[in-house]
Amino acid sequence: MREPLSADQAERLAPLLKALADPVRLRLVSIVAASEGGEACVCDLNDAFDLSQPTISHHLKVLHEAGLLDRTKRGVWVYYAVRREVLADVAALIGGNA
Repeated sequence: MREPLSADQAERLAPLLKALADPVRLRLVSIVAASEGGEACVCDLNDAFDLSQPTISHHLKVLHEAGLLDRTKRGVWVYYAVRREVLADVAALIGGNA
């Protein structure tokens, strides 16, 4: 960073960081981001954790509501995709090359 965050930037980024500040949610974002085509089916995400489906769905909802993930329904399944522009903002904050 070349200059401190403005109050507006801090207000915009704080909910994103709060949503990511959970190990399960951080892993979910990384799994979705690393998935082929940049999206993952909720059915595949459930298999990656030793947690109940409602717990995984709750974490996905938090990430979606924070604006980190997009979701689309296809038939009976929901697919999640990382919003790369939002992750770029977070990466810029922590010094990543976005």
